Order: sequence, then C-alpha cells, then structure tokens
Amino acid sequence: MTAAQLITYPDRLAPDLAALADLLDGPLHGVFGGVHVLPFFDPIDGADAGFDPIDHRRVDPRIGTWSDIARLADERTVMADLIVNHVSARSAQFLDVLAHGRASQHRALFLDPISVFAHSPTPDDLRPIYRPRPTPPLTEYELDDGSRAQFWTTFGPDQIDIDVESDAGWEYLVSIIDVMHRNGVSQIRFDAVGYAIKRAGTSCFMIPDTFEFIERVADECRTRGIEVLVEVHGHHLDQLAIAKRVDLVYDFALPPLVLDALYTGHSDALRRWIGLRPTNTITVLDTHDGIGVIDVGVDPLHPDRPGLLESERIDALVKGIHTRSNGASRQATGAAASNLDLYQVNCTFFDALGGDERRYLAARLIQLLMPGTPQIYYVGLLAGGNDVDLLSRTGVGRDINRHRFDRDEIASALQRPVVQQLIELLRWRASEPAFEGTFELLDGADHELSVRWSSEQSSFTAVIDLSTGAFTID
Repeated sequence: MTAAQLITYPDRLAPDLAALADLLDGPLHGVFGGVHVLPFFDPIDGADAGFDPIDHRRVDPRIGTWSDIARLADERTVMADLIVNHVSARSAQFLDVLAHGRASQHRALFLDPISVFAHSPTPDDLRPIYRPRPTPPLTEYELDDGSRAQFWTTFGPDQIDIDVESDAGWEYLVSIIDVMHRNGVSQIRFDAVGYAIKRAGTSCFMIPDTFEFIERVADECRTRGIEVLVEVHGHHLDQLAIAKRVDLVYDFALPPLVLDALYTGHSDALRRWIGLRPTNTITVLDTHDGIGVIDVGVDPLHPDRPGLLESERIDALVKGIHTRSNGASRQATGAAASNLDLYQVNCTFFDALGGDERRYLAARLIQLLMPGTPQIYYVGLLAGGNDVDLLSRTGVGRDINRHRFDRDEIASALQRPVVQQLIELLRWRASEPAFEGTFELLDGADHELSVRWSSEQSSFTAVIDLSTGAFTID
C-alpha cells in the first residue's frame, strides 16, 4: 500500500532531526511511510528558510548530522531537496569570487550574464524573462578590489544562480547527490529547476533545453537508485509534459481545485482535472509555499492555452480564501508581504476553509483518494491556523503557514477530534489494499464527487458532498 508522506521542516514540528524520528516512531507510528525533510543544510535559517544554502553538503549542526538522516531512512522513505538553481550569497564559493574576481577558483560556478547574451544585457534583453519574484533577474555586486560585476539572481540578491552547464556547476550538483545517496536519501526533489537553464531571447523558464537538463540530472540520480520529484509551478499542460519525463511530479492544480469545489459546491472543474491528471504524482493540499493559482490559470507565457478555471472563478477563489481567513491571507499575499510570490496565496489550508472541520476532512479525503502518493504538510497534519504573529515579526508572507510547534502544542493538537480523524484516514490510506488496485471516477450529481478503488483483495466507494463536506466510505 502507498502510505502518505509527511513534509516538514527539520526544526518546526520537532526541535531537531532526532526528535523528528522519535515523533514518527512514537505517536505517529504507522501513519506515514516516508518523510520529506525540507532543507536541513547549513544554515536552516538563511534568507529563504534553508533554500539558500551556504553549504549544501553539510547538515546544520544545530539540528543534527547526516547520521540522523540515515536513522530516518532506516524505517521509511526519505526525500531531500536538491536546490538546483542557486546557492547563498554568503557561501564560501561566492565570497571567494567577491574577493578575487575572475581569478577565483570558483568563478565558473556562477552564471555570468554575458555568457548568455554575448554582451552586457539591456532592458530589452531582460524583458522576455519570466519572473517568479518582483526583483530584477540580475544583481550588481561590488568586489573587494572596488570593481563591480553582475550576477544572475533569479530569486533575489541573497541567492546566486549556478552555471549548471559548466563543469564546475555539474560537479557541484553531483557531489550533493552523492552525499545524499550515501546517507539513505532515496527520493530527491529538484527545487527551482525550471529556472536553471538560460537562453537569450527566451523566458528562461521551462524551455526545451530545461527538459533536457532535467533528464540529465534525473539520470544521475537514477543510477544511484534515487527517484526524482520535479517541483514546477506553471500551466497544467507543462505538468503533464514533465510527468512523462520524470519519476514524480507535484499535483499543484489539486489544492485550488479542491477549494473551488468546496466553495462553490460544483465538481465540474475538479472532475475535469481528475480525468487529465498524471498518476505518478505527489498529491498535496498545502506545502511550505502558498496555495498556487497559476497552476489552474491561463498560461502567462502562452495566453492561447486556457486554464482549468476561468479568470473570474480564480478571482472568486482568491477572495474566498481572504474572506474565510478573516483577511489574514490578504496580509500575507502579494504586495502586502516581502518575499513576494506572484502566483500564490499564503494561508494554511485549514484557515482557507474557514476552520470548518468537516470540509477540511473532506478536502483531505479527496487528496487521499487521488492516485499518487499523498504528502501532508506538518501544519496541515495538526489542522493549524495562520501564524499572524510570526508574519508580523518577519514580514515574510509564507511564514504565516510555517508555525514552530512546541511539545505542548503538539500534544494538545493530537487530542483534537479533527486531527485524530485525519490520522485515522492516514492509517486507513496506509493499510487499505484497494489502493493497490484500480481507480475509477464515478458519475454522480454535480455537487458530489464519487470515486471507487478496487483490487482483488477489497474495494470501496467514497462519496463526498461538496455542498456540505459530508462524506461516506462504503
């Protein structure tokens, strides 16, 4: 049976990696078949919550060592992040470049804009580039000798893009894969890989050469027995194309479509996606990032490709999240918060449903019923609400869904009926033989979603009333 995975930071559900293993071996024993540990590299608290490693091959000593990762891998699948596109501006390699310029032994590791454009890029050169953040794609730095140089910074000036096509860039990525493999990591998520290849005159995002590069890195992982998950937010047809070329892909369209179905009481858009979606997926409702809306909208690069939801329905969805969260998500999204994501609404999934426990369990059931591997975010596991205090302290929008739980909070949350029922559903997902069989989307009323799973050992039919959140499993 395909048990669900937990996705968590190394220090926010438990204080460190050893305590995380104790939690999974203790109160959560039998609930999860795997764990995706979000960046545990040195440091875990940089400018982007660990996604800007100073040293990608070293575990932050404040939360453990590689032996703690190996312990987690003894009993379950462990997924880790390969941050493909960039490294911290505070990394030893980049500081050496600032100190020695082109004489630095690490200069070839970082992407020179001139190598892409054959000249210093002009505003017209940069205009076609697809931007995930409102910051410019290039940042100028002053070197120790007083000269200035531009570097590619897709995600902001604290994260310096790697030249993944150089020998130095390739050797760097392979060295990270090797250390993960030695310590039991059996699944790797490619973070920000869609931005890794740059070509003049293109969007520099998911261009044909990007697909070839993904295949090359994936082959490097597969030779070590490691499965690959590609993380890309974008048009749903791109996800279908990616799914054919990698082991696993996120179903990022599912979260907004589940919300739309439970807001409107209509199953049409969700049913249409279920008929299209790939099955080699990691299914999610919430992650360490926000709730993506670009994944169900019109392709921003090719407006002739329609989305899974019309623009008016997406507007209603976003407004619905803001209303149900009492405006907290509005404070954390768009220009209201730093670390701006142009394509996501920042909110816990529980608060996106207004704290309605019945609808929340219905949403989780829909996730667990979909073919693929369910992945449950640690805040969602505990039906957590928006952390407005953390947001106000940091000003980072995504922090609203990155609460740091203490031991007492976890013990209290595990006693809540909604959390206990969710854990029951997760245990059922891990043990029900029908999930190894055939999935069917059944005909039914517009306000219902009906599915059937059947194998030689067992079968069941589940019906969710989208207008009320009530469900039955027969």
